[in-house]
Amino acid sequence: MNINTAKEDIKNTIKIYLKKDEFGDYRIPVVRQRPIFLLGAPGIGKTAIMEQIAAELGIALVSYSMTHHTRQSALGLPFIQEKTYGDMKYNVSEYTMSEIIASIYETMEQSGVKEGILFLDEINCVSETLAPSMLQFLQYKVFGKHAVPEGWIIVTAGNPPMYNKSVREFDVVTMDRLKVIEVEADYETWKQYALDRNINPAITSFLTIKKEFFYHMETTAKGRSYVTARGWEDLSEIITLYEEEGLIVDESVVDQYLRNDTVVKEFCAYYDLYQKYRNDYKVDEILAGNISDLAVERAKSAPFDEKLSLIGLLLDKVQTEIREVMNTSDYLTELMTPLRALKSAAAESEKNIADMLRLQIEGKRKQMENMEKANALTKQDKLKLKRIIGFLDSFRKELEATGNVSGEAAFSVVKSGFDRRVVDIKQRVAVLSDRLHYMFEFVGVSFGEGNEMLILVTELTAGKYSSRYISTYGCEDYHKYNKLLMITERQNDMRENISRLDLL
Repeated sequence: MNINTAKEDIKNTIKIYLKKDEFGDYRIPVVRQRPIFLLGAPGIGKTAIMEQIAAELGIALVSYSMTHHTRQSALGLPFIQEKTYGDMKYNVSEYTMSEIIASIYETMEQSGVKEGILFLDEINCVSETLAPSMLQFLQYKVFGKHAVPEGWIIVTAGNPPMYNKSVREFDVVTMDRLKVIEVEADYETWKQYALDRNINPAITSFLTIKKEFFYHMETTAKGRSYVTARGWEDLSEIITLYEEEGLIVDESVVDQYLRNDTVVKEFCAYYDLYQKYRNDYKVDEILAGNISDLAVERAKSAPFDEKLSLIGLLLDKVQTEIREVMNTSDYLTELMTPLRALKSAAAESEKNIADMLRLQIEGKRKQMENMEKANALTKQDKLKLKRIIGFLDSFRKELEATGNVSGEAAFSVVKSGFDRRVVDIKQRVAVLSDRLHYMFEFVGVSFGEGNEMLILVTELTAGKYSSRYISTYGCEDYHKYNKLLMITERQNDMRENISRLDLL
């Protein structure tokens, strides 16, 4: 299965394992809660989905790579304890708490979150001294003499032997104690993730044309040659920052992340073309409604790979703005809860609004701190909380500076600040609506209702932010073409056309 399907499967399994009866006991006893074993090639996102699952379920996450552990660090260190049995005293071997188990208790103590995921990566690469203890751990959730706390679900991951010389193949006895999920690299699934994570559009446009280069493993005369999803994502961050600084992205840079000569050369050739298209077509002018006849005529006669790149350039600009609008809208929506509390307090003239703001800020900071300690805070949630804290703190300071800290007059200052931001977001939505219209107008004039328009509508539908934006604020052009194109019926034909493309 692909990584997205695996994520949903794991998420559902964890929900079931954490389901309780009327007495508060887990419906499936701990001993019957099979650890999940996520088996797949390196760099396809196994670790990333665990962070997403923990954040979405609101539970904690503790991660370890088992290649770093010896028997002593995993099971605990031995020490001698004197015990009395009957009338006799004996020296008995005991063990300190496992570093791994201790980390779980530390996370619970610091975050206040009592349920979570213990994620053990590279489980099939454990040291020779630790291997015999893994069977006991996988069945009874015990390291040494210390058990994994109830409410903590064990998820493990590993690579097949073909990718890692250190892999120890589990025997049937061990495998029979695991819930095995095999995962394969899949570009279409990763592309949805790429849209959400703002992966550089040159990369997604290239991989849309050359899907076979998304994940590549082979052994050459020079050794192992590889390209992974992790490599593309890391390369994306470097390219974006290089572009901001005006630095040149060439083969020497790309080769540090994509370890395959053919892929490096093909991507660099495409990247240079992509930058040329960006300059030639003047995408900002198109989105501003300044659609030149020259740009339209060139687009009409361009090869299909150039058309795809042009669609990618337009979408990148628009979706970046959509993402920012939706993130701002989300934080303003969440701000309404603390503002309602302030409004209620403002009716009582003696209530100090500045003090209430300080308490709300402390609460949000504590929430963010606890979620971070539990490793259950997504990048987007952290950004939203920081924006909320920033808003509340700015008006706390303003009220204290003016001495206007109580009653409805103080609340009106905060409310006015909120209203200004609402007006601003409405203006940005109006501008963005125009830019969406001009994008559809250009694609319609240049390509009509062909595959290019189908790609445009499909990408807007697939994007998490763009689909939410259209659902929230609407887009007449999108709905018109979505109906005309009958998206579902034509997607397969489009994929076949793209798969037959050559880069040049």
